[in-house]
Amino acid sequence: MANVFLKDCKKTPKGAVFLSGSGTNAEKLLEKVFQNKSASHTSWEPAVLVTDRPKTSRAREIASKYDLPLVECGILDFYRSRGLEKVTLATEKARQVREEWTDLLREKISPYHIDFGLLAGFVPLCNIVEDFPCLNVHPADLTQEENGVRKFAGLHSVGVELAMLYGGGFLRSSVILVKPFSGSGGGMDSGHILGVSGKVATIYDGYSVEELQKIFEERTGPHIHGLHKDLLFFLAEKNQANLKEKGDHILYPPVVDDFAAGCFAEDETDGSLLYRKDPASSFMKVKTVEYTSSGSTPLF
Repeated sequence: MANVFLKDCKKTPKGAVFLSGSGTNAEKLLEKVFQNKSASHTSWEPAVLVTDRPKTSRAREIASKYDLPLVECGILDFYRSRGLEKVTLATEKARQVREEWTDLLREKISPYHIDFGLLAGFVPLCNIVEDFPCLNVHPADLTQEENGVRKFAGLHSVGVELAMLYGGGFLRSSVILVKPFSGSGGGMDSGHILGVSGKVATIYDGYSVEELQKIFEERTGPHIHGLHKDLLFFLAEKNQANLKEKGDHILYPPVVDDFAAGCFAEDETDGSLLYRKDPASSFMKVKTVEYTSSGSTPLF
């Protein structure tokens, strides 16, 4: 039996788009859905834009551009109001504050009756994903595993760095069904991989993988995004920007369309991912689906 992630229903499902920064992925999602509306074949309706950074993100600009309601739930001010000077999950108190902030977020978005969420550069790790299905785009190929562990999981450009060090000559973006936060960022990257982009050539700027591996090995301290402003970091940032344009922007909108149309499900027997080309077709077991500018192809 197939457990469809977003149940087939008579009404068009409503999505909330969450962002923290420039919102380029959010814009691509909204651009596509409004194009589809004009052509009368939209599979979902954007109900609200949500940001945790009202002062620095482009959420107000994007909400105005697409005439969407905007929910602002500033996380830094919330932390400071409770005696914490930075947004963190490192202590028990900080984790409690995060839950309180998440409860406030839930309260603010509840009037919009959301069916699913789309994370588009949304920084906070919060368990809003327990309330409804949430999709996220990740800047690495999460189908690559070693001993059953996804090799390129991690926050920000960490996955890009790891993929560059692995070699292979190309990168991919992945869209996943997000799991609730359980104490480590990589845990949220362990959900079903709904889609991957086509291959995007890695930019090495003339440096060898061996040279970059040496830089990585000489780092001291924890492997945290932005802690080491070295050549590997800046090359990863360059690759991530290129991957966003040639991977994320091509991949994310059609995955969301298929998800909203009920084309993804989980096998109730063994938990494997199921996919169908359209709601009238039969489900098939897949590893993921590759999305390119030419269309979609199931991968087994």
